[in-house]
Amino acid sequence: MEDTLKWTVQEICDPYGYTLLRMEAMPDHLHIFLSAPPTAAPTDIVKKIKSITANRIFAAFPGIKKKYFWGSGLWSRGYYIGTAGNVGAETIRKYIEPGNPAIRR
Repeated sequence: MEDTLKWTVQEICDPYGYTLLRMEAMPDHLHIFLSAPPTAAPTDIVKKIKSITANRIFAAFPGIKKKYFWGSGLWSRGYYIGTAGNVGAETIRKYIEPGNPAIRR
């Protein structure tokens, strides 16, 4: 399932002009570090990613919705968005890196 999720996020990025810089899947959330055109609203990016990945996961794994989600959605309504700003891209990549003790797994 993780492979399908990661592949789908990459597939979403390409046509919208986003560049996926780093992604790490945790048991209960996903870290995505991407670059997007300045015309792309962060909330729209999140909506696209959540909507398309949920549809793809439920289509690829039809039993999962009934077994684990009892008819509800794959993603919660909440999310966090941060910008790189004064923090360099390499700092963010290292934070997202697997095995970083700062990340709750």
